[in-house]
Amino acid sequence: MTSRNAAATRQRILEHARPLFAQHGFAAVTVKGVADAAGVSPNLITRYFGGKDGLFLAATRVEIPVTDSVDGDRSELGSRLAASIVRRWFGAPGEDPLLVLQRASGERPEAAEALAAFLDTNSLGPLYHSLRDSGLDDAVARERAAAIDAFVLGVSTRRRVLRSELGDPAELQAWLAATIQRLADG
Repeated sequence: MTSRNAAATRQRILEHARPLFAQHGFAAVTVKGVADAAGVSPNLITRYFGGKDGLFLAATRVEIPVTDSVDGDRSELGSRLAASIVRRWFGAPGEDPLLVLQRASGERPEAAEALAAFLDTNSLGPLYHSLRDSGLDDAVARERAAAIDAFVLGVSTRRRVLRSELGDPAELQAWLAATIQRLADG
């Protein structure tokens, strides 16, 4: 029951792979299991993704527009960033691909590399540029961006990967906002 539309077939495979990886992790998911769930031949996964590793990376690819969160007055950076984080953690339907990638980064070098690239592009880089553009010295902007990036990753790891209770969204947002702002202000 394979479709002759390669893009639609590829998309169907990804739609079935995402929840399987989210629910069972990288190690427990098989190419055959994803293929069966998607109603395709396992050969198509190899053709479109190069195998299980490529499928995992495609299924966990995340794009988060961060300009709204980091652009603007530095005095409100903590509030903007915290609101964006809490929206993602509490408002995303289904399992967050970024969380799946974060969980797998300890066991899969490819996942760790993908997570590092994602954070460099979508967190560290934009934070640095925003802080530098706010008038901070280049070295200070890099240092503060790295501190914010490390803090958010640490909180995400503690509360999401290690499955500690996230707590009340409003309280979490207020705490994140205040802490991020302190790091931004030095």
